[in-house]
Amino acid sequence: MKGRPGAPHDGGCLVGIIFFILGLGTLLPWNFFMTASLYFQGRLNTTEMINGTVVVRKEYYFNNWMTLLSQLPLLLFTLLNSVLYQRISEAVRIAGSLVFILLLFILTAVLVKVPMEEDQFFSITMATIWFINSFGAVLQGSLFGLVGLLPQRYSAIFMSGQGLAGTFAAVAMLLAIASDADSESAALGYFITPCVGTLVTLFSYLLLPRLKFAQYYLNKSSMYEAGTTDELLKERSTVENGKLNGHANGTVTRSEAKNSSKDDEEDLKPDGTTEAFLPLEEARPAKASVIEVFKRIRTMAFCVTFVFTVTLSVFPAVTVDVKTSFPGKWDRFFISVCCFLIFNIHDWFGRTITTWIQWPRKESRLFPMLVVSRVVFIPLLMFCNVQNRFYLPVLFTHDAAFATIMAFFSLSSGYFVCLSMSYAPHGVEGCRDRRSPDDLLLGLGSVHRRRPVLPTPKHGLITH
Repeated sequence: MKGRPGAPHDGGCLVGIIFFILGLGTLLPWNFFMTASLYFQGRLNTTEMINGTVVVRKEYYFNNWMTLLSQLPLLLFTLLNSVLYQRISEAVRIAGSLVFILLLFILTAVLVKVPMEEDQFFSITMATIWFINSFGAVLQGSLFGLVGLLPQRYSAIFMSGQGLAGTFAAVAMLLAIASDADSESAALGYFITPCVGTLVTLFSYLLLPRLKFAQYYLNKSSMYEAGTTDELLKERSTVENGKLNGHANGTVTRSEAKNSSKDDEEDLKPDGTTEAFLPLEEARPAKASVIEVFKRIRTMAFCVTFVFTVTLSVFPAVTVDVKTSFPGKWDRFFISVCCFLIFNIHDWFGRTITTWIQWPRKESRLFPMLVVSRVVFIPLLMFCNVQNRFYLPVLFTHDAAFATIMAFFSLSSGYFVCLSMSYAPHGVEGCRDRRSPDDLLLGLGSVHRRRPVLPTPKHGLITH
């Protein structure tokens, strides 16, 4: 969406900063929750020594359940979002979701210091994961719809904030490793930090309606539609005045008189009076169905889907098994730095540069071609030093080679997904229901940013 004529200035870029914070706040809590996986696995450790042998009394498969219970509500509530926004106000959906996420993280932080049985702790944790992701899906769907009403660069700013959330979590992981903190103390920090971040996000959202720039675009009275209606009324009035002047001057031709009488007949109401203005509904664009909206954004939807397919096929399922060529103390930090930190920093950078660079254009055939070309990263990463391996040779043994490939891999991922999701809402500018494309694309973006350890057939081609 281009800036509208006469729009107020975003003084101090306050609206941009707020949407950056909103993007950061939507994914920061879950990224920190995942970072504390060692803490959860430690509390669910049910091994014991019997005759000098380690025996597992019960296996909880925490990572598998966490992945499943985070994606199911995300998918469910993403689909329900297009229904919810018609029945529940925007403020209730956004502020309410943030409040519930805050309460759930306070509960999780309190449980760090509360001893309990493994089964009970596992059940509470799984329920927490379900509700965090349910409210997270509603929150992100609402915010994507909200930012879609502003000029296009604010969508890029919002997604740039989302990209930075993973970087914060990766840095927290590095600090925890460097400090040699125990898992309980590290987990307490992981859970308190999102509480602070969620509070800042909530206050930022409450400040948004008070800014004139935001009011201009987000006001429910729709100043833009009113202006469009006024222009149509003026145009109609000019035409009518022209007809009257023609009659007054006696210069009306026979054909004009015939057309005039036709127009008068069409404007007659059932009660015999004439309609002096256009109905408001005629000035508004027609509301499109979800299927029609999806047809209009099918190219962008394909691009988003393909970017995530390539990314998730190797990250992190394959990349976490890459081993350093310099064993020793560096081995503790290798995956945290070369896999997660590099990925998140370059993914964020790729999202951020779309604020200034939008190439190729959304109409260009080169755009989907470049997206498909990212498939080359799959064999490149598979040929890195992934261990243990049996089938494919190692072509890139050095750490620098792996780090370089990861940098371009994540940079292109962030750039193309942000560009696709920024273009999509503006392919339906003629529709009154501007939030539909954002809701359709939201689930894809959210699945990617959660970074679950998904099983992948590519991994079998290397190991067994």
